Amino acid sequence: MTLHIFNPDHDLALAHGARPFTAPHAARRLRADLGFLPALWAQTDDCVLVEDRDAAQLAMKRLKRSSCKVCFVERAELQQLHIDEVSPWGWDDALAAELLRANVDGALIPSRQQIDELRELSSRETNMTLLTTVVELIGDGVCGVSAVATSLADIADRMGEWGDVVVKAPWSSSGRGVRFFSGFLMGPQRNWCENMIDSQGLLTVEPCYDKVKDFGMEFYSDGRGHVSYLGLSLFHNKNGVAYEGNLLASETTKLKSLSRYVDTTLIEQVRQAIVETMSYGLGMRYCGPFGIDMMVVRDAENGRNLLHPCVEVNVRRTMGHVALALSSDDDDRKEVMRIEYNGTNYRLKIERVK
Repeated sequence: MTLHIFNPDHDLALAHGARPFTAPHAARRLRADLGFLPALWAQTDDCVLVEDRDAAQLAMKRLKRSSCKVCFVERAELQQLHIDEVSPWGWDDALAAELLRANVDGALIPSRQQIDELRELSSRETNMTLLTTVVELIGDGVCGVSAVATSLADIADRMGEWGDVVVKAPWSSSGRGVRFFSGFLMGPQRNWCENMIDSQGLLTVEPCYDKVKDFGMEFYSDGRGHVSYLGLSLFHNKNGVAYEGNLLASETTKLKSLSRYVDTTLIEQVRQAIVETMSYGLGMRYCGPFGIDMMVVRDAENGRNLLHPCVEVNVRRTMGHVALALSSDDDDRKEVMRIEYNGTNYRLKIERVK
């Protein structure tokens, strides 16, 4: 039996490191309200950890997925289960400590060394390696450059070279560690950069691109050197950083939609380059799902569209994986999946697109 866990505070826990961590209220509320999500991909007779079993069953009923054969369990029941595997949204020290307190078999939980390695793989500094490799492999049609900054002077140098820039903390969640800088670094901007460098060691700096379209690709690493492609993720971000929703559609429909911006041959080349690169760089060090956020950008010099193949690497499950679990193979069916907050609770909402 596999125990599935939705822990959306994962990125925040990685940013916090090995220190004692308490997730903010919004993350705890999101976990409580959407804890049922793993039931969408869990196998028959698996179990899903939730805060409230009745609420989870009701949420699945609203999604018309009430017939799934998984068991919802609450924390107090964990020590009574015969668990063979634990499959969370993402592994971090906070989750490992939580499961150990609940008397889950420590053999099923990664060691501190393994979690430290996962944290390293999840860093935006590590993302830069993939970006550089894919851009060099493909050449024409793709773009993207990123640099490490360990001081305000480094950021100023990049601004002098590129103009407007995006500055990112190595680990962050939902855009909290992303800032857009233009002109000169002002007081609050300088303070934020210095605080992030002090707490996380560095920042990454990228040019501000003229974004045309967000999208991503979802993958799975088997931990034995093989990475497989799962599908496209067409999503929307609020203010360029905070996740808003995903398109639910067949792969044919999503590819056709994306082909309005870039050639499908280029999309296939990027997909293959990532599979090959990540099979070598990630495949033996990580077992589980991961996703890569990308974007189509406008080339200011000649007006054509280019594909940025690595805006973000998420070494965990993503909302794109949720969208794949909910999507249909019907080319005529299109829906939009959103997470809505009414001031008290979060809810996954799906609407038909005409």
